[in-house]
Amino acid sequence: MSNLDSGGLARKPTFSDLFTPKLVTVLREGYDAAALKTDALAGLTVAIVALPLSMAIAIGAGAKPENGLYTAVVGGFLISALGGSRFQIGGPAGAFIVLMGATIEKFGLSGLFLATIMAGCLMLAAGYLRLGAYVKYIPHPVIVGFTAGIGVIIFAGEIKDLFGLTLDHEPGPVIPKLAALAQAAPTINPWATGVSALCLALILGLKRWNPNFPGLLAAVAAAAGVTWAFDLPIETIGSRFGGVPNALPWPKWPDFPASDIPELIPSAIAIAVLGSIESLLSAVVADGMTGRRHRSNCELVAQGYANIATAFFGGLCATGTIARTATNVRAHSRGPVSGMLHAVFLLAFMIVAAPVAAYIPLAALAAVLATVAWNMAERAEIALILRNDRGEAAVLLATFLLTVFRDLTEGIAVGVTLGAILFMHRMAQLVQVTSQQQWIEDDVGDDVDPHPPYASGEGDGAIQAYRISGPFFFGAASTVAGVLDEIGAKPKAFLLDLSAVPLADGAGAHALISFAAKARRGGARVYIAGAAPQVAQTLRQCGLGGDLVNYAPTMAEARSLARAQMA
Repeated sequence: MSNLDSGGLARKPTFSDLFTPKLVTVLREGYDAAALKTDALAGLTVAIVALPLSMAIAIGAGAKPENGLYTAVVGGFLISALGGSRFQIGGPAGAFIVLMGATIEKFGLSGLFLATIMAGCLMLAAGYLRLGAYVKYIPHPVIVGFTAGIGVIIFAGEIKDLFGLTLDHEPGPVIPKLAALAQAAPTINPWATGVSALCLALILGLKRWNPNFPGLLAAVAAAAGVTWAFDLPIETIGSRFGGVPNALPWPKWPDFPASDIPELIPSAIAIAVLGSIESLLSAVVADGMTGRRHRSNCELVAQGYANIATAFFGGLCATGTIARTATNVRAHSRGPVSGMLHAVFLLAFMIVAAPVAAYIPLAALAAVLATVAWNMAERAEIALILRNDRGEAAVLLATFLLTVFRDLTEGIAVGVTLGAILFMHRMAQLVQVTSQQQWIEDDVGDDVDPHPPYASGEGDGAIQAYRISGPFFFGAASTVAGVLDEIGAKPKAFLLDLSAVPLADGAGAHALISFAAKARRGGARVYIAGAAPQVAQTLRQCGLGGDLVNYAPTMAEARSLARAQMA
């Protein structure tokens, strides 16, 4: 469908344009048996990667492995079927481990389910209110620092299972957690340590040998085989959780006291914000790999429905996952069908291989999460930011440290605030006030304006011209006001060229009001030339009207008006 109306102008997108799932778009383009075969292979590839990850993420958050599988099956299917990205793969994400763990510790699993439903409703509202585009304004250093901080927290949470430590209670915050783990060091289990080392070696070795080989699943399967064959004295899914169910449960409303629902609001908001950021970033990554464009608001709506449905089935927070989405693209996916089939394959694995899952050692899943944590730290990006820009480095470090040692939402909030302040400071530095005074005029031809825009050729400086360029907002208002106040000459007219001002706000308008009032007291008139319609409207609405200044479309007309009034 064309994006232009009958007059050749860009038309406003309709509801259908914004919220039609990409699945419908792909089917309209034509979908045949060859495309289905390609998507089936891609879905199987992603399912092999998602199987151990889904269980590991659930266990890392303090839930049961089946909760992660339910999330990947129900949430993954709906995110692909309803979403605005062709290649998005949904399911549990490592970035949620800390947030889910804190919610489960405080409110239990039922509290997390209800908070996830509430977060899904918030995502629906954000999508239908078309707020998806605003996620792109989160500064890059905030995202890098946040994901690195999450990686540190995830790794700290896996130390216990990596070494098979015995711990009565594992604190949530990083510093108390590390202190408790240090005290439990004498309880190290050499068999668990050996299994986790074996898994890490297999994952890294297989990735170096063939990046497309399902190293995560192979390592977990090998660890389960060794544990079963030698009856190793280590914790497994069976010993801790009693195994994995071989079917989805019936949907039900979370059993949570209604009186405690207001206490879940902060967790629901955090889940909604983090899920929106994670899913839209994943969609952007897929766009960069394929050259396609996702529909951000449609994607948020799909995330909302998926989280609501997932929680009813006993699943955790669902979101778009960058690693699995990238795997889907590299497996030559043709569209959302591969994501839907990935969920179907996971359900089939649950039905067929549930008894085998009981032998999977927790040390192996801890090794899987340790590699996830390592990959979450974008080391090259961190080094580049720290080396090249002190302002962005401060934003990154503040976000990272607050995420690790304080709170996830606090880290994002402070990081975004610092990023906004840094941006405003840089925008304020772009604003300039320039004057080009010519006391001796050059010889020019008869057809050339003898009074260029910034010349004071009217007697003894009767007219002075200045050009303001850059965004004239509150961050730059004091700078411009200071420059204008320092003008020492007292001409009969000031010409202010605002043609290079893309925007102005109330603070900028009041700076000009102060200058115009001062000029009038000195017997001079102020003329504003070249202001864009939106800028001129803002200035007038803030009180800079005809009683203080005259508006002209160009500097030449402003000069002519000034000469006429002086005459």
